[in-house]
Amino acid sequence: MSMLRGFLVLTVFFIAGEALRVLLALPVSGGVIGMILLTFLLMARGSISDSLAGASQALISVLVLLIMPGVVGVFFVADEFSGQWLAIGIALVVGTLLSVFTTLWLMQRFSAQEAGDHE
Repeated sequence: MSMLRGFLVLTVFFIAGEALRVLLALPVSGGVIGMILLTFLLMARGSISDSLAGASQALISVLVLLIMPGVVGVFFVADEFSGQWLAIGIALVVGTLLSVFTTLWLMQRFSAQEAGDHE
């Protein structure tokens, strides 16, 4: 029952993100908007419930399956990108490097804080 409650919370935020996307005509995925809203809520609360943590952990374990349909869809519209391969390649490389460096920076920052808390 606990995991079901966590999936319900994730679904509510997904629907809220979709509603905002449609109402405000935003060019961003409703799922992304919903996760931003959920992030702000969790930051304000300062903690995460066990049910939400359990549901999120279950989804992380099958993340590849959640991403795969979008990746496969790109192959069906590949001819539309025929003149844009350089821009796509640069965006992929820069985006990957930015995400890796951001993750590294955050890990170092929060690992140092946690190590300072234990001393």
